[in-house]
Amino acid sequence: MPHLYLVDGSSFIFRAYHVLPKLTNKHGEPAGAVYGYTTMLWKLANDLHKADGPSHLAVILDKSEHTFRNEMYDQYKAQRPPAPEDLKPQFPMIRDATRAFSLPCIEELGWEADDLIASYSKAALAQGWQVTIVSSDKDLMQLLTEPGIDMLDTMKDKRFGPAEVVEKFGVGPDKLGEVLALMGDSVDNVPGVPGVGPKTAAKLILEHGSVEGVLAAAPDMKKGKLRDNLIEHAEMARLSRKLVELACDVPLPQPLEEMALDGIPEAPLRAFLEHHGFKSLLAKLTADQNQGVDPTPAEPTGVPEEEDPPCDHDGYETVVDEAALDQWIAAARHQGWLAIDTETTGKDPMLAELVGVSIALAPNRACYVPLGHGGSDMFAEKPVQIDRDAALAKLKPLLEDPAVLKIGHNLKYDLIVLGRLGVNVAPYDDTIVMSFDLDAGLHGHGMDELAATHLSHSCIAYKDVTGTGKKAIGFHEVDLKTATRYAAEDADVTLRLWRRFRARLPVERATRVYEMVDRPLVPVIARMERHGIKVDRERLAGLSAEFAAQMTELEGVIHGIAGAPFAIGSPKQLGDVLFEKMGIKGGRKGKSGVYSTDVNELERIAADKDSPGKEIAARVLDWRQLSKLKSTYTDSLQEQIHPATGRVHTSYSLTGAQTGRLSSTDPNLQNIPIRTETGRQIRDAFVAEPGNVILAADYSQIELRLAAHMADVPALKEAFARGDDIHSLTAQELFGTVDRDTRGRAKTINFAILYGISRWGLAGRLDVSADEAQSMIDRYFERFPGINRYIAETLQAVREQGFTETLFGRKTHFSRIKSKVQHERQGAERAAINAPIQGTSADIIKRAMARMGPALLDAGLTGTRMLLQVHDELVFEVPEDEVQAAKPVIERVMATAAEPAVVLDVPLAVEIGVGASWGAAH
Repeated sequence: MPHLYLVDGSSFIFRAYHVLPKLTNKHGEPAGAVYGYTTMLWKLANDLHKADGPSHLAVILDKSEHTFRNEMYDQYKAQRPPAPEDLKPQFPMIRDATRAFSLPCIEELGWEADDLIASYSKAALAQGWQVTIVSSDKDLMQLLTEPGIDMLDTMKDKRFGPAEVVEKFGVGPDKLGEVLALMGDSVDNVPGVPGVGPKTAAKLILEHGSVEGVLAAAPDMKKGKLRDNLIEHAEMARLSRKLVELACDVPLPQPLEEMALDGIPEAPLRAFLEHHGFKSLLAKLTADQNQGVDPTPAEPTGVPEEEDPPCDHDGYETVVDEAALDQWIAAARHQGWLAIDTETTGKDPMLAELVGVSIALAPNRACYVPLGHGGSDMFAEKPVQIDRDAALAKLKPLLEDPAVLKIGHNLKYDLIVLGRLGVNVAPYDDTIVMSFDLDAGLHGHGMDELAATHLSHSCIAYKDVTGTGKKAIGFHEVDLKTATRYAAEDADVTLRLWRRFRARLPVERATRVYEMVDRPLVPVIARMERHGIKVDRERLAGLSAEFAAQMTELEGVIHGIAGAPFAIGSPKQLGDVLFEKMGIKGGRKGKSGVYSTDVNELERIAADKDSPGKEIAARVLDWRQLSKLKSTYTDSLQEQIHPATGRVHTSYSLTGAQTGRLSSTDPNLQNIPIRTETGRQIRDAFVAEPGNVILAADYSQIELRLAAHMADVPALKEAFARGDDIHSLTAQELFGTVDRDTRGRAKTINFAILYGISRWGLAGRLDVSADEAQSMIDRYFERFPGINRYIAETLQAVREQGFTETLFGRKTHFSRIKSKVQHERQGAERAAINAPIQGTSADIIKRAMARMGPALLDAGLTGTRMLLQVHDELVFEVPEDEVQAAKPVIERVMATAAEPAVVLDVPLAVEIGVGASWGAAH
């Protein structure tokens, strides 16, 4: 018997738009809804194929907002807000997506999609077909009056028939229109009868049979508001009955027979996916075609052999006795892998206490092992749970078993928490790193966003479990049922993501960077964070006092120039002083009506020799620098000293910088000024323990060296091989002479060119005209044509494929490289020029970090520890008696870090300094 599936396309579209984050395609166009719609349609095809489902299928869409119902009632849907601006341009693309699957995409002016679905349903039933409506729209449930028709809600994986309609509304499908008319619909602006909700409407229809029956009986009802409303709004009730009634006799735009499913041709689907740059879907399509599999059963993100079921939160197990824990451990050993997550008392892994552990072995096969639940009061009652030490004694052999793979999301956090308890997790996979190596630049890599993007799943929010504000509680105070739903979901989602990412890695050529660069770094970073670095509290306090005194002095100077005191830290007051009182030209106001006083604006004023605000702008910049250093470092570093270790433990992110560089927070060590005296003073506060020294090892001009190799510039390669001063060489080539001024200019040009700087940008840095700057750029490209060729080839490649690659295969995606907005496109181009070089530099120092520990141990240097990574520098704490032996080991590991995977045409030079503090080591 033919089985027709009618897909309510609007339902898919708005679900996709609201579930997924705001994504863009490779042309810079908004495409989150398009991607979500495509994956949902693909998932439907996959599910239905496995269920041996439809013989015929069509997607039904709304063509226009004005229909015959607007003629009946001009306020129909009048209160609906317009479609979001970023959704409007996606509607045509969604129609293209439907046609890419070679599926009928049906819409008709003057009719709603619901009317088309109703008409097609009746026509198919009249021919003896079965019909399934893919939607959750309550209006369409009116059609479920015959045995041959049902509804499928794909988000809940639930089918609806007459029994489910009765359960939901209290009446069968044949009476549902009567109920909908009385209760009205605020979304569609169907008026209904005020004060009549679903339950009251159902009760009235069960008693009186229809809207007309209810209205006829109203005068004899018990006096009250309900009776009065029914009488007063009788005509609106009658109108509402007509508005909710589905038209079942719309002329069919396309014959039923043309909806036959004959498989999904690969070519149009591939062309659509390639046009938008939907790489995960393309990878699955390619994998399926390589295996000779028709794309019809493909799963949207491509990896699991079988489609994952929806998360069953009530099916997760709470493990509160050792026998049950033993069973989970045995199952994990037998399988050979498990996903794991920890729940703790806080975000800082160096301070947080372990509250519980969650484990997942397969989708929906997950558990939570509570270990520290109970009230904060020592006398508070605690739930039944396994003793923490007893549980860890059982889990430790499993988590350290080399034959069992452990899978985590942002595993670094869990490694620190468990490492403090004597558990060293290995081997492992980290899904946050896998996602970054696959999709850097396309979206964020937090679990919630990845679950929405790849699983169409919305994770339970932490605040929904613990509350917010004054009523917030710690996770250890959450009841076990709620805690299990939240914690086990984390492990379950991690496992589902891993199943997708592990298959994409080889298909998308990301295995190399994951296995050779990023994955080995996870435990290295965890150890560095755990060890931390000592800071001199007294030195910091002294600096804070010095900075405060300097700020006070600057305030007096600034107020004197302004002619009156004002709050320098207030953008509004500063803007009024600069642009109103002092009359400085060129001020620009934001939407709030406040003048912009950002760093660019102040630097513009300070650089204008003729500006009356030149001096005050320069002083405000100095004041801001001191204020930032004081608040960010000298004040906050004192508060960040760990009470037990006496050291500061910065937090590194492996996914924070798009090009692959590490970033740090709490404190952010990347932003300490490098070349200023105040920056050196702050570095002086980072000190070694007694009997040790600080050793700083810094790559010398690594990005210029990599540019010489990657752009194949013979003059630069030869100069680096000879050990020449590269900035002096450039000065000689560009200006014909080398002195302090020309070398400084050459240095600026060397680095600026690699960052894709414009003539205007270079003019601003060198304080020359735009024409002079362009002349310098032209001469540079004449002397070093390989650089110009590299830039052109890089831009051509990124425009064609949407991403750049490092020498180790790290991809960085640039979704705005073809943006129609000029400043967005130019910004993407500048970033793309530098990304392969900066990314390769990041890859090399990461490889050096991963190799450093084993190399030091092989040399017997058990006391030397790597503490920090900042820009192109590694910082160590070294016992005084190991310094001379450690230097050559550290230099060798860093200089050869690229090998044997990549052999460079230029040597990597490493400069090493030693001192009592970080500052003294430079």
